[in-house]
Amino acid sequence: MIESDDDVMAIGSGAPYALAAARALVRHSSLTATEIAEEAVRIASEICIYTNDHITIEELDTSQAVDDISKESR
Repeated sequence: MIESDDDVMAIGSGAPYALAAARALVRHSSLTATEIAEEAVRIASEICIYTNDHITIEELDTSQAVDDISKESR
């Protein structure tokens, strides 16, 4: 399993830019995780020529995953 040191991860061509933006937003704002993801990709799109600003965000229901893991560990 891959884990982040600071609970922020990014993939793709604009990942370094999005990661830097997300880290700054996590540290210095009260935005939600979804808002941080969207703004970080938007910032990356302004810097990286391979990242566009047509952003689609999909959220996972992690509460179900936690329930499933709890059942498996029993």
